Amino acid sequence: MKLCIDIGNSQIYGGLFEGDELISRFRKITQRGASSDELGLFFRQVVRENGNDPGEIDAVGFCSVVPDLNHSLVNACRRYFDIDPFVLRAGVKSGLKIGYKNPAEVGADRIAGAVGAIARHPDRNIIIADFGTATTVEAVNSKREYLGGAIVPGLGISMRALEQNTARLPKVEIIRPDKACGRSTIGSIQSGLYWGHVGTVREICHRITLECFGASKPVIIGTGGFAGLLAEAGLFTEVQPDLVLEGIRITQELNA
Repeated sequence: MKLCIDIGNSQIYGGLFEGDELISRFRKITQRGASSDELGLFFRQVVRENGNDPGEIDAVGFCSVVPDLNHSLVNACRRYFDIDPFVLRAGVKSGLKIGYKNPAEVGADRIAGAVGAIARHPDRNIIIADFGTATTVEAVNSKREYLGGAIVPGLGISMRALEQNTARLPKVEIIRPDKACGRSTIGSIQSGLYWGHVGTVREICHRITLECFGASKPVIIGTGGFAGLLAEAGLFTEVQPDLVLEGIRITQELNA
């Protein structure tokens, strides 16, 4: 079995693969400064609580956008699984040609998402919209070239910005409102957050399609924590919440 872990700014999202089948998933709040013992014990416990034996894990791979946790996670894998983990970062063998001016700037999670998307839709032009702490929109063409994309503040960041930088606007639950025209302060904030994000992502996808693919309509994949919330907004061809985990598994196998 393979343990794959995506360390994000807000959450650690992980999954356990048996072959190419994802058999369990888990989430944990990202805590900067967490020790290797905290992480190792958590991973062993969550694997066991999902009905699996930690002793049967023979490979661990992870990608991270939180460098402060990388050292602790590597040591956790060595101590609690007796495994040197595979670390997905710019420069590893991925099957992608990176079109950034400086390929090292591309986040590991964005590489993993692109690899997972290509595995699902080989020989297609693809746009990946990943809704996490930040919302990222990436373009990958049918030649497996990562062309670049856009990064905007995510839904959670946008909500906290309103709460922290205004005198009277409250923190609200991020939901899909029934109507765009809010009839209360909370409803108006929820409308602005949701439909504003929908409009932003739709416009970015439209412009990337014109710039990168011309008349060829791409597959548009939604992934990340908020993708399910936006699933009925008409943005995506499909929603694949486990895209990054799949990309980590595939890249790990390529580098084995």
